[in-house]
Amino acid sequence: MNHFNKTIHIIGTGMDGDRTLTLEARRAIEQAELLIGAQRMLKPFEELKKPMLCCYDGRKTAALIAESEYSEIAVLVSGDGGFYSAAGTLLPLLREYRTELISGISTPVYLCAKAGLPWSDMRFVSLHGTDAPFVRTICANRYTFLLLGGRVTPADVCRRLCEYGRGEVRVVIGENLSSPKEAVHSGTAAEYREYNADRLCAMIVENEQYERHLPSCIPDGAFIRGGVPMTKSEVRGVCVARLTVGESDVCWDIGCGTGSVSVEMALRCPKGRVLAVDKNAEAISLTEQNLRKFGCDNIEPVPGLAEELAERLPAPDCVFVGGSCGALGDVLSVALKKNPDARILVTAVSLETLSQSADLFAARGLESEITEIAVTRTRKAGSHTLLSAENPIFIIHRKC
Repeated sequence: MNHFNKTIHIIGTGMDGDRTLTLEARRAIEQAELLIGAQRMLKPFEELKKPMLCCYDGRKTAALIAESEYSEIAVLVSGDGGFYSAAGTLLPLLREYRTELISGISTPVYLCAKAGLPWSDMRFVSLHGTDAPFVRTICANRYTFLLLGGRVTPADVCRRLCEYGRGEVRVVIGENLSSPKEAVHSGTAAEYREYNADRLCAMIVENEQYERHLPSCIPDGAFIRGGVPMTKSEVRGVCVARLTVGESDVCWDIGCGTGSVSVEMALRCPKGRVLAVDKNAEAISLTEQNLRKFGCDNIEPVPGLAEELAERLPAPDCVFVGGSCGALGDVLSVALKKNPDARILVTAVSLETLSQSADLFAARGLESEITEIAVTRTRKAGSHTLLSAENPIFIIHRKC
């Protein structure tokens, strides 16, 4: 049969495929000759006595459609086809067919209505079958919706929020939505860290103390300090800005020290990861303390020598080198092997390190831009204000 003779309706069945099904979706299902979907999606329509195929894998569904003799087929997906749905995988596989996506009522729309909360300015995080970072997103937004139903439970979410000092935020937990066992609970994260929820659930987190701006050049005194070096505020701000960190980027911070650069990179990649590498145990400990203080669960401290660890790290989009203990050449080589387009920046406090860094960039065919930053601050001495100069810092940045 010619593929263009087949019409495929990808239908969002809402929360339960019955009460929350739109009239448009019901008409399309009733007119279809074949229904395809997961067993939970198909069950409400068994009374129609139509041919049904149980399948929730996009590629297998496309193969079933290609093999089918029917010309009017409905593929049923839960909620809405535009919200973390199998429709996203399926649609590109059906370009040879006439297709129509019919909207359904999604989980966040339903739960927000139950909780009396707006979803127009809400951020969405899917933890369905994965353990992705979410604390960073919650810190930066007033409302965050979490789609659960996999390994991560509401209690896991609440415990992590408490671990990162955010136990006072309000949570709304929705279980078995639009079913006879539906339950909606609300309270603080601290109150629900031991709550035993059903597997089919979702959460809204309301954070009244969310960050009203993207922190940059965070004051040095805001970090937990120790006996390891720290990239100072003004230099840190310039370095992170030059790296143009994207929200899903993977970043390396080589020689992380207190983790100050790791934190500022993590603030800019809530959907990404920052690998904070240092051989100094105190540096790793300080980085762990600071990532919790700033709510950066997208930072992963990695103890050890950079040259030994680099091969095992994921391919970077951004590389910051604040200290490599003579292993800069190895770090550059591995980073470029993993991603030839990686954005790379190195800081140096001595002329020797500056010269060596420039040579290592040139040896690998990288065009570099070198900037010197000299920061002078003021301090009070009696009734006078004196100038106090910080050591100048050289920034070697790969021009892209």
